[in-house]
Amino acid sequence: MQDLSAASGADLELAREQAHLSDVYAQLVAIRDRLNRELEVSHRRAAQDLRDMSEEVRRDFSGDDETMETLAAIETLNAVIDAYNQAHDFDVERLTKVLLLLGQPYFAKVSLRYPDGRDKDVYLGAAGVINDRYESLVVDWRSPIAETYYNQKMGPCTYEVKGRDIACDVRLRRQFDIRGDRLNAYFDTTVAIQDSLLLAALKHNHSPKLKAVTATIQREQNEVVRHEDVSVLLVSGIAGSGKTSVLLQRIAFLLYQQKDTLDASQVYLFTPNAVFESYIDAVLPSLGERNPHILTWREFVASLGLASRALSGDGDADDFARLEAALPSLELEPQDFKDLRVGEETLLKAAQCKDALEKFPRVPLGARRCALAIEDLHERLDRKLAALSRKEELRDELLSLDLDEQIRIFGTTLDLDPSDKEELDAWARRYVDERYGQVHEDIERAAWLDVDHLGRRILGVGNLNAAQWLYTQMLLTGGHARDARFVMVDEVQDYTATQLMLLARYFGNAHFLLLGDEHQAIKENSASFDEVRAIFGAARGPVEECRLLTSYRSSPEITELFTSLLRPDERQNLNSVQREGVPPVIRACPQDREGYLRELGAQVELAHQKAAEARDTGENFLTAVVAADKPRANWLRKQLGPAVRAIRPGEGLPATGVVVLDLALAKGLEFDQVIIPDAQAETYPATELARRRLYTAISRAMHQVVILSQGAMTPLLSGREA
Repeated sequence: MQDLSAASGADLELAREQAHLSDVYAQLVAIRDRLNRELEVSHRRAAQDLRDMSEEVRRDFSGDDETMETLAAIETLNAVIDAYNQAHDFDVERLTKVLLLLGQPYFAKVSLRYPDGRDKDVYLGAAGVINDRYESLVVDWRSPIAETYYNQKMGPCTYEVKGRDIACDVRLRRQFDIRGDRLNAYFDTTVAIQDSLLLAALKHNHSPKLKAVTATIQREQNEVVRHEDVSVLLVSGIAGSGKTSVLLQRIAFLLYQQKDTLDASQVYLFTPNAVFESYIDAVLPSLGERNPHILTWREFVASLGLASRALSGDGDADDFARLEAALPSLELEPQDFKDLRVGEETLLKAAQCKDALEKFPRVPLGARRCALAIEDLHERLDRKLAALSRKEELRDELLSLDLDEQIRIFGTTLDLDPSDKEELDAWARRYVDERYGQVHEDIERAAWLDVDHLGRRILGVGNLNAAQWLYTQMLLTGGHARDARFVMVDEVQDYTATQLMLLARYFGNAHFLLLGDEHQAIKENSASFDEVRAIFGAARGPVEECRLLTSYRSSPEITELFTSLLRPDERQNLNSVQREGVPPVIRACPQDREGYLRELGAQVELAHQKAAEARDTGENFLTAVVAADKPRANWLRKQLGPAVRAIRPGEGLPATGVVVLDLALAKGLEFDQVIIPDAQAETYPATELARRRLYTAISRAMHQVVILSQGAMTPLLSGREA
């Protein structure tokens, strides 16, 4: 390690790197200032040009030639507006990158030598920027050449650019600790797990927001981030292996790699809970990317209008099989259909909808037959609306609209000659379309089918839960999120087989990244990884896999404790990044309520002292009291009073202090210290589910863990009391 405080001018290499940083920073500042000036001038010029051109456009629709001339002038004006917008967007995008880099211009450097003898230094940062001479100041960490850094190998290597392999020799791999224009230190490293920058980063305490790990992505993580685009990628990772960070870096990588065709709105990220959503929502913006759709399973169900339906384990896979088997040959009943209405007015009756679907008896009931019926219903509705537009009472209603109503309905006032039949016909049809046009949307989304009645008939149940309803609807209509390109599922081990089957079908055009740890499956009846492979294998073909076997979160002592809950054969390939830690506290408290709460209260008070000591050194220290379930968490909150803060869904984490939350809400989060307050045998018996739940609770801790039981300690930690 090279340190500025010891350099005193003697370290020429350090001075050279500082000089390079100062030059890059100065150029970034100059680019920022120039872009700000140009944007300001451009805004003023654009506003003036548009005013001048608008005044020059003479709107004349008195004849064909005049109309064509007017439309051509308007088209020219629109083209000018588009040109200004494109130039503005380009400058804003470049300015955004520069502002992103001013906090830390780059974090690494790789020195390469090519076969022709050329040497090249590549400085990697969160974004790529070139200077006014079109020289690369900073290279985006997602660019192909950055692979030479993340591969973490010295010597001969290759990287791929547009299908062509580029050979080179890695001569130097250097990491920087930079803040603004100040170089604090640099590290030359070849070994991934023990590199100094990573260890320095891991020494820091809890942050209320997850941070990007761009500078410290390790080799096994990089294999996931830069994995080729495949239909399904399943990533299995030990607790603390950085699965969520890797997932977010993967999203950023895909948005960069496919920037011409992929938008963040086409990416969906499923998270375990709303607290976790808040925890991760700053990572992608810090990398210059917009967040994708981030939602929990419950929020996904609610977004489909199914919030009022019971989740109830989300059904049984056997239900889906019964639906698939029975639906194609199902005899239709009048009750399977609904009228299409606008208010109290019926546009198409249920019997007409039934007739449309029965016009194609040779086609099995399902998506294809519904598509044919939808075409037929659109035609029927068009005929209905055409007939309505010819009615005198509707035309009288049209002509009696006041100015406010005209603007509300048409966006403009009516310039209509009632004696001009052709013009009146056109406005009447437009009026009808505005008034009843939503029925076309209802037809398209198959609102004319009573999905409930159809599903209940097949399954023989009183009410369909959310999963049963959605699966029935998708079988009938083939409806799914056609715009989705990528779906990322974090904590996949906590999803049921039926939930995963629904996701695989609903996001039928998307590629999936599934991340999880089977040892953290804390719910009954969740899908095993074998079931995950089978479900997506059946839906999408081969499932590719990666494994993350190194824990970066927890100290060696904590890692040893939670991995001791695994079978010996499951532990043998796991690693942890070694850094100083403290032994876990494992203690059986008195059975009586007062004695137990006295011991727990003492540990909470000690946690507050640690937080105060950390604040004195400018650090955070957050302790989480992780209860086994929500009722226990609520009880503890009442008993401990103001000494703890309750964390509820949708709330963010504080930077420091003591919080109490249940295990399900703690999923995916990390804390400086974890207190497990209910490790008694009744809560964590010697069962597989309890073992996974305890593994998950312990592995939330970064530096310290305290395990207390009210009475006898769980047999899962028998003999470990300390």
